[in-house]
Formats: sequence, structure tokens, C-alpha cells
Amino acid sequence: MLLRHLLRCLLLVVASAHAADPVLAPNAPKDRPAPISSMERFDRAIAPYVKKARASYPQAKARYLAGLPAGQSFFLTTRVHDVAGSMEQVFIAVQSIHGGMVTGRIWSEVTHVKGFRNGQTYTFPEGEMLDWLITKPDGSEEGNVVGKFLDTYDGR
Repeated sequence: MLLRHLLRCLLLVVASAHAADPVLAPNAPKDRPAPISSMERFDRAIAPYVKKARASYPQAKARYLAGLPAGQSFFLTTRVHDVAGSMEQVFIAVQSIHGGMVTGRIWSEVTHVKGFRNGQTYTFPEGEMLDWLITKPDGSEEGNVVGKFLDTYDGR
């Protein structure tokens, strides 16, 4: 009985650690969303970076599932779509990964797609992940391969 109680408490602690609000240092790099004139050209431009992010994702996911150190947060980048066919790339603050599905909260200001907002819970298949990011309390980050490329990309 005591062992069962201890295991239940441990599971609650682990689950609450994954569900905590993400932490972003004040000096963390800021996003600079930009309009894209050609989605096809954009997708071709980011393709090698998405491939690199997806190749390194299993190790990042394993670290997240094992529990990141205090002050670190895990984000994935994916796309949301609305009924009108609009699309927007967003950060998801990961709360859980289970059975090939990611659940988290949209952690981006959604400006072009209807029906989505910052802070909204969102679930998507892991296969739709475009990039990953681990933020640290000192403002540094790991991953964000696509994001770092986009900091230099001129989408016109």
C-alpha cells in the first residue's frame, strides 16, 4: 500500500513538472515573423533544416521525457490550419508526448489563422513537428534549427 502511494505521488510530481508554464528568459531571442510570398519556395528553403531538426528530435524528446532541469522548457514548432485554408507556423509549449501525439499550448501570437490563439491547448501528431527548442534560464537555447535559419531568411 505504501509503495503504491509513493508511486502515485511520484507520477503526480513528474506529470506536474511537464505541465508547468514554460519559462523564457527576458534575454531569450525574439521571434520575427515575416510574410512569405511563395509557400513552395519557403518549404524548399526550410526543408534541409526541418530534416536536421527531425533527426535530432529523438534525443531532445528523450531528455524532455526524462525531465528537464528546472527553468528549462521544451517547445515544438508545427503548423496550424483553418477552414479557409490559411496556415501559420507556431510554437507549442509541450505538456505531454504520448502515443505519437503531442499536447501543449500554442505559445505564439496567431495572426493569420482563424480559430487559434496564444495559450490554447493544441494536440498534433509528432510527424507534423518541424523544429524543436529547449530554452534555458540564461536566455540560451538548444535546437531551433529552422528558427535560426528563418532569422536570416527573406521570404519575399
